[in-house]
Amino acid sequence: EVQLVESGGGLVQAGGSLRLSCAASDFSLEHYAVGWFRQAPGKEREGISCSSRSDGRTYYADSVQGRFSISVDNTNNSLYLQMTNLKPDDTAVYSCSATPDYLMPPAGCSDLGWYDYTFWGQGTQVTVSS
Repeated sequence: EVQLVESGGGLVQAGGSLRLSCAASDFSLEHYAVGWFRQAPGKEREGISCSSRSDGRTYYADSVQGRFSISVDNTNNSLYLQMTNLKPDDTAVYSCSATPDYLMPPAGCSDLGWYDYTFWGQGTQVTVSS
C-alpha cells in the first residue's frame, strides 16, 4: 500500500532542534514532488516547505526561512524536515506529502499550497515550550 509515515515529533524547548522523518513505501520519492505542512489548533493548514522538479526549486515559508530544511534520502526512500531554533509558534501537527512529478504544474510548488498533493502522512505532533 502506498504510504507516508511521519515520525520524530515531540516536546522541545524554544531554541531547540528536531528532525522529522517521513518514510515512503510502495513508491519511490525520487520521482515525486514533496512537501511539509503544519496545522496548529484553530489555524488553517500552512505549507512550510516543498520541492519539485517542475521548476527545479525548493521553497520555504517566510515563517521558517533560515530555520527549517527539507531533504530527501533516496537510499532510505525518506523525506526529512530538519528544524532548528524552534519557537512556540512552531507548535503544530506536521504532515508530509508527495505527488508524482508529472502531476505538479509547471509553476511547481511555489505557492506552498496543499491541493497539488496526492499522498499524505498521518501527521506528527511538535510542541515547543516557552
